[in-house]
Amino acid sequence: MLERIQKANDIKELNPEELPALAQEIRQFLIEKISKTGGHLASNLGVVELTMAMHLVCTLPEDKIIWDVGHQSYTHKILTGRKDGFDDLRKYGGMSGFPKRKESACDAFDTGHSSTSISAGLGYVCARDLQNEDYSVISVIGDGSLTGGMAYEALNNASRLKKNFIIVLNDNHMSISENVGGMSDYLAKLRTADFYTDLKKGVTNMLHNVPVVGNPMIEHIRKTKSSLKQLIVPGMFFEDMGITYLGPIQGHNIPMLVRAFNEAKKIEGPVLLHVLTQKGKGYEPAETQPDKFHGIGPFQIETGEPENPKKKDTYTDVFGKVLYDEAARNEKIVAITAAMADGTGLSKFRRKYPDRFFDVGIAEEHATTFAAGLAAGGMKPVFAVYSSFLQRAYDQLIHDVALQNLPVVFAVDRAGLVGNDGETHQGIFDLSYLSNIPNMVVMSPKHKWELADMVRFALSYDGPIAIRYPRGSASDVCQEFRSPVEYGKGEILYEERDIAIVFVGHMFEEALAVRKQLKEAGYSCSLVNARFVKPMDTVLLDRLAKTHKMIVTIEENVQSGGFGEHVTEYLSRTGADVRTLILALPDDYVEHGNIDVLRKETGLDVDSMTMRIQNAYKRLREK
Repeated sequence: MLERIQKANDIKELNPEELPALAQEIRQFLIEKISKTGGHLASNLGVVELTMAMHLVCTLPEDKIIWDVGHQSYTHKILTGRKDGFDDLRKYGGMSGFPKRKESACDAFDTGHSSTSISAGLGYVCARDLQNEDYSVISVIGDGSLTGGMAYEALNNASRLKKNFIIVLNDNHMSISENVGGMSDYLAKLRTADFYTDLKKGVTNMLHNVPVVGNPMIEHIRKTKSSLKQLIVPGMFFEDMGITYLGPIQGHNIPMLVRAFNEAKKIEGPVLLHVLTQKGKGYEPAETQPDKFHGIGPFQIETGEPENPKKKDTYTDVFGKVLYDEAARNEKIVAITAAMADGTGLSKFRRKYPDRFFDVGIAEEHATTFAAGLAAGGMKPVFAVYSSFLQRAYDQLIHDVALQNLPVVFAVDRAGLVGNDGETHQGIFDLSYLSNIPNMVVMSPKHKWELADMVRFALSYDGPIAIRYPRGSASDVCQEFRSPVEYGKGEILYEERDIAIVFVGHMFEEALAVRKQLKEAGYSCSLVNARFVKPMDTVLLDRLAKTHKMIVTIEENVQSGGFGEHVTEYLSRTGADVRTLILALPDDYVEHGNIDVLRKETGLDVDSMTMRIQNAYKRLREK
């Protein structure tokens, strides 16, 4: 069947009885390919039939399918002629693991973060209607994404529509971690409301059999607020918002899904189609442990075990262990996650201190202000969050935390380049957006021991403070370079003359290697650990400016607004007689790929940095 899918809409050429075989082939294809490349498996296995049904009722790219987050769009990519791209999935220059408009006209909107699809779809619908165009818009959103406030803002706005807009609620009972909160409980009740589904069918069938007046009565019931669902289940949440609700629908039954979509397309105004799916369907390891197979590296198909088991502690592991230990000593410490307890290292904390652990769902804005309230109330909140997701709470960082100088600790995980997930997930802006906020303190550790010391320091600090650290194995070199963490103080590791390299955090090993190459080339070179991006150690910078001809900054953050620019501005403002060279990421979005490849492409690999320093120093001496 897969060989007959070469481009968009080819699925419509298959006979209905051939569709189950295609679904099975797609699942087998995804398991085999992702076992080699890594990627998002469980979520994609869960939406195979749902995606097929949408492609059967839509004409692409004229109709628009918008995926929330987008990590579940693999079947969509197969059905739009991109099957061959899976050999290079998430590799540099290869196919993205998320929808990308530049990759295909069938990808209607770039996504990567949660709770955005209804807003984007609503924009498409309004653009369509303003231009008198005629196409369908389907926004797919997961039940986990409905914990994000932006989704409710969009639902509220969508309720005013007069033209068709289909919202698919893909309800698989999970986000990345187990779903939490009132919406999860509400949907659980809907899933089990068989009496309602059966009664609705019974009443509808009965009315169909009434001559002359039966069908008009059904249409009248559908179009009025006192719909069939309202008569049977008063206070239906979506109906009360002005959105027609259809479901729940079995999400792995293609004929049932196709009928439901065709029904939904007839409705004027917004309609929510509630679809029940199973995350990881068709592959037992992913069915039993869907969180493990949310985002996974290469694995053994037979067992589901990773091809390359983790050998060293990650920075996330170190953070989680230290926080767990410190919580035993301080009852005021509480931990917050936005549906990422496992990913941020808080699982052990959650088990030991369930009353002091808060999973707020996919709601980073709420998490930040919630932390502010906890701090104002006398607790010591720690919000562990990925760098790219903390971007969503920028206003709350300023208005609710820093403005009041509240003691909230931000554990900023996945900082810097994260690799294969690409532009939407690279944590390359946090130094810029955090260091511009008054009262905010920003630290970054060079190795695992310094991270442990910084966590303890942050817990003792009376104000907003962020620790940024990367994905992956924690550096365990040079344990001898470990001195007490003092507020706003950097650390000189090697002190010589001529060139001073000041690095930020996990660029430590690269900075060591650069210094080694410079020494071998005959340069005198100091090496300095910034430790604090904000406040900068200006006393140390003044000292380096007096004894060196050139100060080089190294950071895995965009140059604009980053550490290097702050250093350069300070030295310029104070009239220091020293040349500066900023080694940072370009002011651009960095695509997906292996981190070593990305560093080489962006000029942050050891050889490129060494060459740039040598060339800059040669030009300086020639003047």
